[in-house]
Amino acid sequence: MSEANPFYRLAPFVQEFIYKKRWESLRPAQIEACNICFHTPHHMLIAAGTASGKTEAAFFPALTELYERPSKSVGILYIGPLKALINDQFERLKDLLSEGHIPVWHWHGDVAQAEKTRLVRNPSGVLQITPESLEGLLMNRPNAIPALFHDLRYIIIDEVHAFMGADRGIQVLSELARIERMAGCKPRRVGLSATLSDYEAATAWLAAGTDQGVDVVSSPGGRKLRLRVEHFSFPDARDEEQAEHLHNARKAYYDFIYESTHRKKALVFTNSRTDAEVTILELRRVAARRQERDVFHVHHGSISAMLREETEAALRTGAGPAVAAATVTLELGIDLGELERVVQLGAPYSASSFVQRLGRSGRRDDMASEMLFVCPEEEAEDAELPACMPWTLLRAIAVIELYVKTKWVEPLEARKMPMGVLYHQTMSMLKSMGEAEPRELADAILSLAPFAQINRSQYDVFLNYLIDTDHLQWTEEQTLIIGLTGEKTVNNYRFYAVFKDDEEHKVLNGSEEIGSITTVPPPGYCFSLAGKLWKVEEVDRKHKSVYVKAAKGKVDTLWLGAGGDIHTMVIQKMREVLSSSVIYPYLSPQAVNRLERARRLARETGLLKQVVIPAGGDSHYVLPWVGSKAFRTLERLMKHNLSTKLALRSVVPMEPYYFVVSGQVDARTLLAEIMSECRAAEDASALLAEDESPYLGKYDEFVAPPLIRDAFAVDGLDLRGLQAGLQQTLEWNITDV
Repeated sequence: MSEANPFYRLAPFVQEFIYKKRWESLRPAQIEACNICFHTPHHMLIAAGTASGKTEAAFFPALTELYERPSKSVGILYIGPLKALINDQFERLKDLLSEGHIPVWHWHGDVAQAEKTRLVRNPSGVLQITPESLEGLLMNRPNAIPALFHDLRYIIIDEVHAFMGADRGIQVLSELARIERMAGCKPRRVGLSATLSDYEAATAWLAAGTDQGVDVVSSPGGRKLRLRVEHFSFPDARDEEQAEHLHNARKAYYDFIYESTHRKKALVFTNSRTDAEVTILELRRVAARRQERDVFHVHHGSISAMLREETEAALRTGAGPAVAAATVTLELGIDLGELERVVQLGAPYSASSFVQRLGRSGRRDDMASEMLFVCPEEEAEDAELPACMPWTLLRAIAVIELYVKTKWVEPLEARKMPMGVLYHQTMSMLKSMGEAEPRELADAILSLAPFAQINRSQYDVFLNYLIDTDHLQWTEEQTLIIGLTGEKTVNNYRFYAVFKDDEEHKVLNGSEEIGSITTVPPPGYCFSLAGKLWKVEEVDRKHKSVYVKAAKGKVDTLWLGAGGDIHTMVIQKMREVLSSSVIYPYLSPQAVNRLERARRLARETGLLKQVVIPAGGDSHYVLPWVGSKAFRTLERLMKHNLSTKLALRSVVPMEPYYFVVSGQVDARTLLAEIMSECRAAEDASALLAEDESPYLGKYDEFVAPPLIRDAFAVDGLDLRGLQAGLQQTLEWNITDV
């Protein structure tokens, strides 16, 4: 039976917390979550907007249960995607639990070993952990798992959308099943997210491997939005006059960002660590020129933990203005207080990312969520026709329109054959078991929900290859243990993570750690880190350390990076924006002018009327208007199926927008052959060369090539999406004509 006001069912210390916060009532999501927890045994997905009280909605009823019926082990396991998010929630929970006598622990790479030892000796309360640290626990302390979790009641997965559809999500689901088996517990799962539209896929993911249903808690998003899109053009610099124009344009760009964040608490999102570094370096130069204070910070995964925490504190509780440039590390739910402005340089690659970043502002009920897009574009006079399109501006408009008008965000796409994670979980589980018979190992692994589509014969091929390559080896008793080659991988601390990570070197200024870099420069080299310039004094390769001193000079950064994948829906919305005549009210005059120029060029050149457009000489542009995955599928189809047949000289992808295809073939024939091959294709594996096995994951290199080939055909390509997307584009082209 549900209650209109479950406040009086909550533990006294939770009620006291609410009184101290001077809340007049529980929020709708909190009321609904309490009713589900108090009156059903179901799992729960809390899909509510940013600052809607999701964390409290999960913890209030769970902590009440622990208060009324204390657990004999860790009672609540909280899994977060980032150490910074765990640190943030740790501080929030310490305040909430100070009167409840329920201990809260956190466990990740920056937590002292002494604290971890205390938890193992006295398992209790709430444990906050990353998937990687949980993997280490399961692998290296299997005997401690029953004592730690035998009375586990709740597993709370924060920012659940960050896991779903990714290798880390497969890892998390595997870990949850292993905990239940090893500890003999059946905890309730609670997922939290502000960025979900596909509830059916999300609930299926959350409940995977269990026999319990999932109830959804959602609160309608009624928050006011304030959006603005600015555009800046950077001209070509081929002579002294043009170089002066470029200098002035870049100065105007950084001056604008400076003015937009001046004397505010502001967060500037970028799509790369390099852009974050360069932006803060330039904003510091503007401040120095104006003889104003340095209030600037950088926050990304290669900045030291201490400097990241300083940035978070400056934004959350600092007395004065603070401006931080950040990547995805501040996109997820860290509470940064009442930010006055969020700026996005360029456009996010997804609607999901847009929603997360937008949610960093307007966290008070009476505040609007505000985001200012600043879209820079390099415009060359002799650029190829498709390169004359303002793709970043179009993408910014597309993600805004998709979310604001229809609340659309990217749906979940679960991997069917996650072979790299299969290797990872096999080796992790065998490490915790010590040894196992092949049948025993296969039963343990293939019964995990993420590997449901991998059959026994495929797993036999998988195991035999690991034995042949010495990742596994036989014992005299005909059981399997980790082999010498496998031990080198498994015994490295980097093994805990299933995401790809470049090996990094620490950067030290004296004894202060500034951060880390992936490319090691020689002594005397200058580069940017934490928004400041440094000169390399010494490189200690043995200890993976680079010693630096402050410098003045050129700007360089030392990370390699790539853009994110874009969904077909976003690409098709970009085409719709280009073909429309709508003037969007959030565009600045410069952005309106640039969009109108692009629309006029598209009309005059027939860019929207045909998939294949002559480019002069023996070259053509191919514009399929499909997402990244389908785009890469078309690239393979042209290279593998059409290159020889049509004597194509080259197929150059400008992902995910267009191709430049060269060869002695006319536009009509090229389009006809593309459509014919596309319609006839039934098996994506036919688009791979016979000896080709492309990697999708971190550990794919250790898996039998035939399995990797099958996995790439299933999870790396999107034949159906390409077929549907191209057909839609053709229909639009006919309509436009």
